[in-house]
Amino acid sequence: MPITLKSPNEIRQMREVGRIVVATLRALREVAAPGVTTLELDRIAYETVSRLGGQPAFLGYRGFPGSICASINEEVVHGIPSATRILREGDIVSLDFGAVARGLYADSAITVGVGAINLDAQRLLDVTQEALRQGINRVRVGGRLTDIGAAIEDYVLVQGFSVVREYVGHGIGRAMHEEPQIPNYGPPGKGPVLRPGMVLAIEPMVNLGTWQTKVCPDKWTVVTADGSLSAHFEHTVAVSSGGPQVLTLPED
Repeated sequence: MPITLKSPNEIRQMREVGRIVVATLRALREVAAPGVTTLELDRIAYETVSRLGGQPAFLGYRGFPGSICASINEEVVHGIPSATRILREGDIVSLDFGAVARGLYADSAITVGVGAINLDAQRLLDVTQEALRQGINRVRVGGRLTDIGAAIEDYVLVQGFSVVREYVGHGIGRAMHEEPQIPNYGPPGKGPVLRPGMVLAIEPMVNLGTWQTKVCPDKWTVVTADGSLSAHFEHTVAVSSGGPQVLTLPED
């Protein structure tokens, strides 16, 4: 499939969808506390996005049953919201959320600590968030797609962590997942040339231990193969001649 370029007007509209995503993730961050279930977080996300004029992009996508992916501790991505998954003091939870409005999508993810978390968990969050920033900084017209993943991997490895290889970022726009796929690893200088109008969902997933993962019996939830903690951060980013435009960046 070809990479579709978005017009300036489409990018402006995607920024509006991005604001809905940001507001929803902020609402989730504020209530992610000990004793809260991931199903309750899912309800809050659905109510928030609906109130703001969007729809949850994940709900029903390929049969996924939730509005958010809520992945706790060793869960990497695609955690299914559940009334039996209760947040506990010291957990970390990755909250991945996408929205669609007027036929355009935006996607973002954060990982937050539940109450007080230990130093290893906090450092994992800090490194993963910085890895995302390092990748975004490589979004330059005339650069190559793999420059992004190379910057992410280089930073993460120096910090002593590992980058998940089985799951990658993606193009986004009129569909939730478009070309190109965006690995978070590999050598720079490969793949398509970055051009104005490309919009990319960049999403490093970083593990405290091994990079290998496995899929749970529910056929959705992905966990680290060694049971180590995992963190996930994501932004929707437009390529422009003036540098990367982060469409899911909180205004504050």
